[in-house]
Amino acid sequence: MKTLSDTILRAAADKLISAHQEASRSNDWIFFVDEIYARNCIYTCQYAGVMDVTARGIDEIKATHYGRDMNVGWEGWTFPYMGVYTGAGNTLITHWMNRGPGTRADGSYFESPGVSFLTLDGEARICRQFDMFDLAHQMKLCDELEDAGLLSPQLKEEWVIPMKEKLDAQLARNR
Repeated sequence: MKTLSDTILRAAADKLISAHQEASRSNDWIFFVDEIYARNCIYTCQYAGVMDVTARGIDEIKATHYGRDMNVGWEGWTFPYMGVYTGAGNTLITHWMNRGPGTRADGSYFESPGVSFLTLDGEARICRQFDMFDLAHQMKLCDELEDAGLLSPQLKEEWVIPMKEKLDAQLARNR
């Protein structure tokens, strides 16, 4: 595989960041997948050991992570990037936030951090992505949003409650 320059890696990261900014505005999370991801990309997001979403190829990525998963009440959320780090072997690490709607009384955001490990192919398309974030922190964040009247009922019903049940079951097995 062709080794990409730092300039090309950063340009690919900028393209992803711009696409996510537009998706946060439009709530269309699949418009950019064909352009940014390699056809055979493997996308993995592990949710604290209770659920593993692995999508193989852009059609699965559009059907699962960016399709099904982003259409359960995430409207009003944004996912701003805090940093991009380039590495050897066509790799990028991106640090981003899961930022809920609204702000706290002190002006701070309702947010929790996440990180993505990306590998690009010789054409500067993402061929492997592994996302990580603290699911317990995310559940606490959703509780705060609910207390503030900002949590989507759909997100609570279709994502928060099932995730909390999975976390509870996992913890109960280890007692």
